[in-house]
Amino acid sequence: MYYLKRIGQTVLVFFLAVTVTFVLYRMLPFGPVEIMRVQFMQQYAQGGGSPSPQQMERINRMVEIHTGINPSQPLWKEYLNYMSGVFLEGDFGESIFKGRPVGEMLFSAMPWSIFISVYGLALGTTVSLLLGAAMAYTEGSRFDTGMTVFSIFNTSVPYYIVAIILLIIFAFNLKWLPTGGRVTQGTTPGLNYPFIAGLIEHATLPILSSFVAGFGGALAYRGNCIREMGKGYIRVARLRGLSRGRISIRYVGRNALLPVYTSLMMGIASVFGSSIILETIFNYPAMGFVTFNALMNRDYPVIMGAFIFFTFITLLGILIADLTYGIIDPRVKGGADRESF
Repeated sequence: MYYLKRIGQTVLVFFLAVTVTFVLYRMLPFGPVEIMRVQFMQQYAQGGGSPSPQQMERINRMVEIHTGINPSQPLWKEYLNYMSGVFLEGDFGESIFKGRPVGEMLFSAMPWSIFISVYGLALGTTVSLLLGAAMAYTEGSRFDTGMTVFSIFNTSVPYYIVAIILLIIFAFNLKWLPTGGRVTQGTTPGLNYPFIAGLIEHATLPILSSFVAGFGGALAYRGNCIREMGKGYIRVARLRGLSRGRISIRYVGRNALLPVYTSLMMGIASVFGSSIILETIFNYPAMGFVTFNALMNRDYPVIMGAFIFFTFITLLGILIADLTYGIIDPRVKGGADRESF
């Protein structure tokens, strides 16, 4: 019941978010749909006069092709048609400027964003937790002091500043890595060395920047570990003769992870969100790059599709945190109705 309840809540929140966005998308004065309709009307009225009823039908059809919304229909019917088109047929509309289906544009760019974001987040999270634990077990040492200063500096400097610095140093000055793109021009896609080597070279700087963005948990994990090491059950474990490694991993590490676990899973969404800026800086054509271009060109169907994607990723991160919390905290296994103890 616990898992079904959490999944049901996530689905409900997702549909509510998409519904509110759709209503704003359709009902705001001079909103995207109305602006697009006016633009088409102006094109038909360039010769003077107003569009005929036949031309208005054609205009409404063109708006529907681009947005998935027919402005001549009632709101509830537009909503049902749009939602069924998106979730049953995968029809997000058509890009205004590219003239391509929005779903095709987003799904072709999505694997590239997942590639750089997941690797960056995994590396950043792993290293930050290991460093946080090492800092806690060497509390007061030069290593702890140095890494604390570095962690504070790292969290205070925006990730996009780090991305720009990396781009200047390694791409423009040293010329070790390319300044943009996803693959090396002239290589044949497939399992061959030139293509894979070019793919890694182009992804190195975005992944390294995502790594820095996901590195901020070291200081929080250090504090949690220090608090856990001062508790009574750790002293009891030592008196029982348990090994230092078991105490570190099974007792201190596991319990210190609990307060930061949800924020770590939320990092999935934050890294995907930061990809809009990172991919623009590195000219890396993926989800963030497509979304940024849509924002600049007011390509509303693409913006709406990207919003649905980022909303889904955010809620998925929270859902995974809820469903897997029992793995690191046995007290919530079994899905009790209450989460207090």
